[in-house]
Amino acid sequence: MSREQERAELHRTIWAMANDLRGSVDGWDFKSYVLGMLFYRFISENLTDHINRTEREAGATDFDYALLSDEEAEYGRADTVREKGFFILPSQLFCNVRRRAASDPNLNETLAAVFAAIENSAKGTESEPDFKGLFSDLDVNSNKLGATVQKRNETLVKILGTIGEMRLSGSLAESQIDTFGDAFEYLMRMYASSAGKSGGEFFTPQEVSELLARIAAAGRTTLNKVYDPACGSGSLLLKFAKVLGKDSVRQGFFGQEINITSYNLCRINMFLHDINYEKFDIALGDTLLEPRHWDDEPFDAIVSNPPYSIKWAGDTNPVLINDPRFSPAGVLAPNSKADLAFTMHMLAWLSTSGTAAIVEFPGVLYRGGKEQKIRQYLIDNNYVDTVIQLPDNLFFGVSIATCIIVLKKSKFDNATLFIDASQEFVHEGNKNKLAPENIERIYQAHAARTDAPHFARLVPNSEVAQNDYNLAVSSYVEQPDTRERIDIADLNRRIAEIVQRQSSLRSEIDRLVEEL
Repeated sequence: MSREQERAELHRTIWAMANDLRGSVDGWDFKSYVLGMLFYRFISENLTDHINRTEREAGATDFDYALLSDEEAEYGRADTVREKGFFILPSQLFCNVRRRAASDPNLNETLAAVFAAIENSAKGTESEPDFKGLFSDLDVNSNKLGATVQKRNETLVKILGTIGEMRLSGSLAESQIDTFGDAFEYLMRMYASSAGKSGGEFFTPQEVSELLARIAAAGRTTLNKVYDPACGSGSLLLKFAKVLGKDSVRQGFFGQEINITSYNLCRINMFLHDINYEKFDIALGDTLLEPRHWDDEPFDAIVSNPPYSIKWAGDTNPVLINDPRFSPAGVLAPNSKADLAFTMHMLAWLSTSGTAAIVEFPGVLYRGGKEQKIRQYLIDNNYVDTVIQLPDNLFFGVSIATCIIVLKKSKFDNATLFIDASQEFVHEGNKNKLAPENIERIYQAHAARTDAPHFARLVPNSEVAQNDYNLAVSSYVEQPDTRERIDIADLNRRIAEIVQRQSSLRSEIDRLVEEL
């Protein structure tokens, strides 16, 4: 079976599982249980594969960690935690808990103990922040699973069974790891599409993520580290692992997220894509008011899809105007619209040779007041590399056409490239989507940095300044003339024919009148 056939079969299985289980658990709550159990299965198999491979390389050819007693396994706990960041006893592995699940009248308590043990195994170690509270959204004692313990356990048995039957077992080679990651991404896309407006905060469409990652990594085969200050479930960050390869991001993946559920999903997503604990640093908190990673060196690549036009403290907090992230512009983003506060934050965190690619609400391109002054700062200091108008209806929960602003601190010209990609899409279901050829055309236009009729234009920053620092793409890229072209010579010929015909008809009418 080909890789694509395996992926298609996996997606069919997930869809069937969703339809089967959603009657028991509400759709968006269902996400936490399925993704949590998928993660539990992954780390169980990942750990088992790691230990088995180590023991077999040492000569124990028939070794199987899943069959070991807990007492024997304890001898290797310290080494395993040091290497993997966590530890699971054989009796607590997914396969063994699943095998006993139907006959365990206290399954909910068993699972709660397992999840607590996994988190506790990292306590006091470098990996503790990466595992702390990781299973907090997976409440196996919730009434959402059922009104009684028996009903809850019946639902848990069903979830364990369905996750266990998914074709993910076997060797955890790179393609197998991709399968776990594919399952997670498919589930997130499915939930986001059915969750309405709230779904967008968890998931950026993979096609947009790919475009942002390619732009941010353009011309590079390796990156020092990558960053997203509003990382959601981490799909944007992880695109660098697909575009460059995870080993090509040398120091790893960094991000911050204010929503606890998204924060947990992001860390789970890292593990499901086999990013080990020492290669990512995902923080919980408000990036604008309590930024983490102050002490890290600037980032080579930054990608983000921050929340659109949300409220923030702004000038009600007297400290922020002196914050080195925001003070260079001389003004703060409006209290009711934090978009350009995120932009200024990312500019501050960007390395001298780095690139930031940011999805923005279109209003930031042309709104006046404080936002115009921030745009003036960005243009006058030549930080805006490219502005890309995207098609509408790409994102879950948002039907408007968004845009991408690309920032650089080191440019070779004093100009801004404008790309009108509003028609670069295919329609899929009830959403628009960037097809591979759409992504390629946008990326190549960004790389070429030259004019293309009705698609791209390189505009001197002096012209942008004369236009009151308006960055709307439509102000610079001329739309094609869709009006029907008129051949003047042909029009004159047709008019002459009409006049001649009119004269002939008038003569005929005069003759008929005389005869009467």
